[in-house]
Amino acid sequence: MTDNADKSMDDIVSLCKRRGFVYPASEIYGGINGFWDYGPLGTQLKNNLRDAWWEAMVLNPPKGPDGERLQIVGLDSSIIQNPKVWEASGHLAGFADPMRKCAGCGHFVRADQLWEMLATSSEWVDSLLQVFTPITGDIDTPRLMDWARKKGKKLAPNLALVRNPEVTLSWLAQRVNGQPDAPVEMKEFMRHVATEQLNATGLQEPCPRCGGELGEPAPFKLMFETWAGMVQNDDNKAYLRPETAQGIFINFKNVVDTSRVKVPFGIAQVGKAFRNEVTPRNFIFRSREFEQMEMEWFCHKDDATKWYKFWQTERKRWWESLGLTSDNLIMREHDKDELSHYAKEGAGTADVEYRYPFTAPGFGELEGIAHRSNFDLTQHENHSRTKLKYFDSARGELAKNGQPKGEHYLPDVIEPAAGLTRGVLALLCEAYTRDDSRPSPEFLKLHPRLAPIKAAVFPLVKKDGMPEVAEKLHDELQQRFGRTGFIETDAKQSIGKRYARMDEAGCPWCFTIDGDSLTEHTVTARNRDTGEQQRIAIAQVGDFLHKALNI
Repeated sequence: MTDNADKSMDDIVSLCKRRGFVYPASEIYGGINGFWDYGPLGTQLKNNLRDAWWEAMVLNPPKGPDGERLQIVGLDSSIIQNPKVWEASGHLAGFADPMRKCAGCGHFVRADQLWEMLATSSEWVDSLLQVFTPITGDIDTPRLMDWARKKGKKLAPNLALVRNPEVTLSWLAQRVNGQPDAPVEMKEFMRHVATEQLNATGLQEPCPRCGGELGEPAPFKLMFETWAGMVQNDDNKAYLRPETAQGIFINFKNVVDTSRVKVPFGIAQVGKAFRNEVTPRNFIFRSREFEQMEMEWFCHKDDATKWYKFWQTERKRWWESLGLTSDNLIMREHDKDELSHYAKEGAGTADVEYRYPFTAPGFGELEGIAHRSNFDLTQHENHSRTKLKYFDSARGELAKNGQPKGEHYLPDVIEPAAGLTRGVLALLCEAYTRDDSRPSPEFLKLHPRLAPIKAAVFPLVKKDGMPEVAEKLHDELQQRFGRTGFIETDAKQSIGKRYARMDEAGCPWCFTIDGDSLTEHTVTARNRDTGEQQRIAIAQVGDFLHKALNI
């Protein structure tokens, strides 16, 4: 098992910047929170993952439960649609997070993520918990007073414990003395140190940033607004799409009318989506601009459960085929209180979850498989007043001749929706490997199919005809394998440093031209994962690499 709990996100982020996978957006201007730029290797890795998904879904889709090849077609819908699309889908009315604003620093906190943030990403909480022991409930008043007067003033100036430690600790002392058999747990402790006027306000909950008092939850819109037209008013208001799915639903009739598809079939799309996340975090896991790989599978309601189970199995298997180990992947069925507004009774949602370093030992969402029922098609049919029902000639009551009369219905939808950029992050986290026994301890153990650099060709030294032989082999390999990545060549630095640079970039094979290459027409082939080397004929390098990459 890859122990992701031992991996440092700081190390992974640093390597991503150093080797040109991911950069902070607008970095020379101080960056912009929640946005990222993908460098040369990151762009190629992302494109390779996108292309692998497109091939698995559209160009070479899997066989279904009955052994027949599935029908899935592609779509590329506009990022900006008529605003009525988002009214029909429910995004305008309900696509908002409950937010709480700190009265002290003005920071906004998602109400449903407050305790997660306090437990995982609050500097002052980490410091304060070193003074308080939540397991035993011990309260060390002198140490708490000392913390409030020193560290607290710097880390949490608006915390009630810092503003008025005597009063705040008096409430806590009353609680401890009044219930000696009920130890104070962490959440209750945090509420007490955040409360100054207990009799008037009751226990308060603190701001993760400064410890200040949080206001009541209020909705915060997650969609980015823009304008389509010369006048920036409500008549011309439009939105950047928060998901790619609705572009598929509003084109359902177009696809049926112009393609030879029959239910069950799918429509797949890859594209950018935008959500005004209040607290983007964990590198590219939760950002404001991201890419999705979504497929809407249209089927009869009687077959929906069968297809729901099929796509759960198929999508988890696909991620495993790209190198995400089964130990780091789970399929989790949502609880009833997690289900989306489109889920009817009997419908459900499951997530393919991955054990990221920042979630370990727990898991975070990588892809969702949702039974959306026929909610979206029903909404768009009602709001647009356009008939979207599908006529299925193979269903319905039997006529006198024994043939079905046909049936008009709105299909149910099973939606496997993956995050392309989250997929990139999962692959990078899985691939990141540290081996202190190697001269350069960090390398990326990327699946060869996804590796942005497929191979490197190095002349051992920059003389004696070696660069010319290397250049010729490089050109041959680039022509053959360039559609899926780069073939690198470089004569600078020592060969060890060049190997280390390729290891960090995830390049699976290096071929070195040395003195024997000129006389025996062989090269040294070096394996990224093991560091092992072998001699092969120059004429066989292309076939060797083709077999090794398995593409």
